[in-house]
Amino acid sequence: MTGGAEASLHAFVEGRRTALFRSAYLLCGNPDEAEDLVQTTLVKVVLGARRHRRLDNLDAYARKTLVNTFIAARRRFWRREQAYGEVPDVPGRSVDSDTGVMVRAALARLGPKQRAVLVLRYWEDLSVADTAALLGMRESTVKSHTARGLAALRAVVREEHV
Repeated sequence: MTGGAEASLHAFVEGRRTALFRSAYLLCGNPDEAEDLVQTTLVKVVLGARRHRRLDNLDAYARKTLVNTFIAARRRFWRREQAYGEVPDVPGRSVDSDTGVMVRAALARLGPKQRAVLVLRYWEDLSVADTAALLGMRESTVKSHTARGLAALRAVVREEHV
């Protein structure tokens, strides 16, 4: 890769890291796991850009890589285990609103594909067609995942407010 291409790739990584982290956090529900997901995604994007010498839309490629990496990680058996370190004596300071906590908890209950669809549709603001293309699904599948996912989120909200 030429120096200009490397510089633009570096600028892309720096410019999109925060947005990718926000999406990853919504997908994972855990900031440490989200950071790992973003790091893995950016490594794949950089290697892909260097290998193919030219990617027309790095943003779409990064988003697709993020979602595919998340879904693949959820399929692995060992990912179902959770390791815990020492429990802190004092709970951490919460800076989140109750609604944000509730939404992330509800998202965590969804399957990875439903969660990915909702994050892409409502956080990334992608259309049904763009989401379908990104995930390699039919538009009707995206719509059904959206409807079921929103129904599940509504059920959790109703449950929390009763």
